[in-house]
Amino acid sequence: MTARPDIRPAGRRQTVALSLFLVIQTLGTVFFVGDVIADLRADPLSAHFIFEAIVTAALVLGVIFGTFALRRTIELLRAQDQALAAARGALSDVIDGQFQAWALTPAERDVGLLALKGLDVAEIAELRGAAQGTVRAQLTRIYSKAGVSGRAQFAAYFVEDLLGEGLKAA
Repeated sequence: MTARPDIRPAGRRQTVALSLFLVIQTLGTVFFVGDVIADLRADPLSAHFIFEAIVTAALVLGVIFGTFALRRTIELLRAQDQALAAARGALSDVIDGQFQAWALTPAERDVGLLALKGLDVAEIAELRGAAQGTVRAQLTRIYSKAGVSGRAQFAAYFVEDLLGEGLKAA
């Protein structure tokens, strides 16, 4: 089975594991079908034959249901990846639109995006080739334009939209 680029690594592992299980189960089923056919010729009314025929029928059903389960798993993983990609794109659009509404400069946009990604002042300064004081000043201007008091409220501004109505009280 080839790895699918549209399925996350954990999903690929699950798909490979299910596929491997299905192949092994199919090989066992083929063996038992052959054995049941041989037993049918020898003694079709024996308890051994009846037991093996029932087990073989169960294995055949297991292969059929396993195939459907594998297909459903692959479809579910693909749908989840598409939903995640859409959510990423939507969040990116929301962030970009809000940055425009706040009239952030290009440098402030870069710093704001890096701050949303969780980088600290030193990391942002290093990435941008700027002094830490410059980054702090840019963050202060961003927070002021956003009407928030700091990094936590700045990040929460965007997370709140993702949570919708938020958590329900128990």
